[in-house]
Amino acid sequence: MGNKPKEISKDGNFIRQTNHFTTPFGKSPEELPIEAGKYRLIWCAACPWAHRTVIVLNILGLDNAISLGKVSPLRPRVGRVDWEFALDAGNVDPILGVQYVSELYLAADSEYAARPTVPVMVDIATRKAVNNDYFRLTNYFETVWGPLHKEDAPNLYPEHLQQDIDKMNEVIFHEVNNGVYKCGFAHSQEAYESAYDTLFTRLDQLEEHLSTRRFLFGDYITDSDVRLFTTLVRFDAAYYTAFNTNRTLIREFPNLWGYVRDLYQTPGFRDTTDFDAIKKHYHLSITINPEKAELSILPKGPDESNWETHHNRESVSGKEEKFLYTK
Repeated sequence: MGNKPKEISKDGNFIRQTNHFTTPFGKSPEELPIEAGKYRLIWCAACPWAHRTVIVLNILGLDNAISLGKVSPLRPRVGRVDWEFALDAGNVDPILGVQYVSELYLAADSEYAARPTVPVMVDIATRKAVNNDYFRLTNYFETVWGPLHKEDAPNLYPEHLQQDIDKMNEVIFHEVNNGVYKCGFAHSQEAYESAYDTLFTRLDQLEEHLSTRRFLFGDYITDSDVRLFTTLVRFDAAYYTAFNTNRTLIREFPNLWGYVRDLYQTPGFRDTTDFDAIKKHYHLSITINPEKAELSILPKGPDESNWETHHNRESVSGKEEKFLYTK
């Protein structure tokens, strides 16, 4: 990869690489087939893009159809950016028999030279990466994977809201999800300050938006809430210090703080959130630059017990139920 990160522009902006394996899931011959037991989803508990796919997988009951493989939050020191199955016996995934995620990418494309990313869907029989399109993966789970949902699965992507959800997701991605990375990976003061201002302008707007809505689209959790959650839940523990997004902590936003605790205390969110993995990755590990030295201090805080405190968000909607069950 050389001595400089590939994803930094000449003016110091972070430009995230595009996804390589983007064949959609579906029923047509040119699409990836929907089949229980065919795929393994590789994720890391530290990664927000991977976390959101596992939240949706969990909520919809697709964990009975798609197996999960988890990589370590600490990057391996191998002279490149990679993910390692260091949480498994012998540092090898027990189903796929590989040590590094890059092996799955290279099996699918021997000339693949970008960062191997998670989440990635892997064909178990061929041990090849088939889809790493994190931007659309939850939507596939919510739609074409519907026949394999559990019986009482909620509707996270209702048809009448799909266009609005897609628009919201674009904003959340560019200004919040990827916005924190634009701050943390900026290589110029100007690039950093521009990303910082955009991020907090949007967070201020979301704070106001949530003053009259329990969730982003009203009374029920949607795909957009899952996507916003995975950044907000990492913010105080990681981004605020590691990425210099240090104007305001999420717990200092009254509505955002209540909102993210409301989500955290919902099945599928709390049980897939690992603060230890998050802190280790962002404070002790390497990211897009394999030459960056590891840091040595793992922060003790913030206090995780605060996530269990009452949020009172049900008063905004007047409903106890958080999910829409009508398909």
